[in-house]
Amino acid sequence: MSDAHSADVVIVGSGMNSLTCAALLAQRGLSVTVLERNAVAGGCIRTQELFPGFTHDVLSSWYPLFMGGASYATLAEPLAKAGLEFVKGEYSTGLAIPGGPSLALRQDMDDTVRRFNDLMPGEGDALGAMAARMFGPDAGLVFGLLGGEPYRWPMAKLAFGAWRERGLDGLMSFGSQALESFRRWAMRELRSDLARAMIAPWVLHSGLGPDEASSALIGKLTFSAVVSGGMPVVKGGSYQIVKAFTRIIEEAGGAVLTNSHVDRVLVEGNKATGVCVGTQRYLARRAVVCNVTPGQLYGDLLPEVEPELLKSAQDYHYGRGGMQIHFALNSPPDWLDPELRHVPMVHVTESMEQVCSSVVTASNGYLPAKPTLAVGQPVAVDVTRAPEGHWILWVQMQELPRHIKGDEAGEIPVPADGRWNEAVREAMADRVQARLETVMPGLAAKIIGRRSVSPADLEALNMNLVGGDPYSGVCSPDQFFFMRPFAGHKNARSGTTPWRNLHQIGASVHPGPGLGGQSGYLAAQRILKG
Repeated sequence: MSDAHSADVVIVGSGMNSLTCAALLAQRGLSVTVLERNAVAGGCIRTQELFPGFTHDVLSSWYPLFMGGASYATLAEPLAKAGLEFVKGEYSTGLAIPGGPSLALRQDMDDTVRRFNDLMPGEGDALGAMAARMFGPDAGLVFGLLGGEPYRWPMAKLAFGAWRERGLDGLMSFGSQALESFRRWAMRELRSDLARAMIAPWVLHSGLGPDEASSALIGKLTFSAVVSGGMPVVKGGSYQIVKAFTRIIEEAGGAVLTNSHVDRVLVEGNKATGVCVGTQRYLARRAVVCNVTPGQLYGDLLPEVEPELLKSAQDYHYGRGGMQIHFALNSPPDWLDPELRHVPMVHVTESMEQVCSSVVTASNGYLPAKPTLAVGQPVAVDVTRAPEGHWILWVQMQELPRHIKGDEAGEIPVPADGRWNEAVREAMADRVQARLETVMPGLAAKIIGRRSVSPADLEALNMNLVGGDPYSGVCSPDQFFFMRPFAGHKNARSGTTPWRNLHQIGASVHPGPGLGGQSGYLAAQRILKG
């Protein structure tokens, strides 16, 4: 074994949570070493020039959760000094229905209320009341539950305060609403198909479907936050985030090392002391932090894990697959509704029911005939991303099977082994491109280049995206909130582990996915408190 390096804290993985944790600790004077197995740092933050002159965010591209979270509130000034700049425009989101109406929404809830009231009297008022509830009476409890340490005194204090304010019946009512499906809430509270179709796709951005438990809370919260706060992107490409964090860490004496695959965590008794990268040891005086899935942590990195804990890690469930398609265009698309050209994120679907149907189709192992499309237009916000007069489309789907049994439309041949391959990927991309033509006719003539990323490609880019699940585990109530990654183990919950000084962070632990950096923030606070 070669000579060991040492630092106060060693962090495995270099995604948003890792970088957040490292920067917070570095700002407080601790030495930090971040180890990344890939050739580039950043996890799901990658920017590439896929076609000459076009700056594409290959994975994540939008950062409303990060800008609205505790991590950014603490690190905004040093990140800005390190060169990071977020930009956003007047618009927030929109909807394009093939063969039907379209609607663009500004970053303005009052304007959204007016637009929906013009379409159907009273509908906008219902949306306004929903947002007012999310950011009014329920805000403290919702954001406290989502962002705090579940098993510590401040959370108990929050729950006690809510009980005193609401009473037992009020808390039970809140819990019931928090577990409600989006479809049930939408059918009760909204009268127009357009409003239901506008919000339903936002449920998918948490890995849930509109018929699944807790999807109402997630859908209402995400839509309200986007319309109120916008859809920020990073000027010049998302990788500027990684560069800025790295600069903060390195200027404090830390290091971000790539091509460094961690083979195992070193433990002495019940204490983590460092990690091994091949024959090289990286020792940690204060803590080891692992941004990995439960299966990787307990199944691969740690020795002698008790059988019950190992089984819980193996039983941790991953959701549907994701896919992305990146288009470089010679001019902006000709949306049937010209106002949509200004919108950073437009969803394409026929209805809430179609979103529900595509989710079930994918969950059953079939390629959906009419997938929900999240169409990002980064150039609408950041003109530096493409040559003058040109355009980028960032298209994401979240209703795809990880293992393919068939094609709903009966058009795409499925491999005998059910695995994603280039032929299936490009056939699905052709389907998506044809679907886009229904809302932006003439698209094909504008395309300079197209690059597709299948669920299998996603996992190859980032091993935490098991099976191409972009959320590193389904966010159903049995493994979300206090239950993430799993319940039933006193010393292995919400980022803590049975080993002293060993912390788990990332999308697989509380508070889940979203590139907000919160699990890294919480781990940093635990380490600083000792």
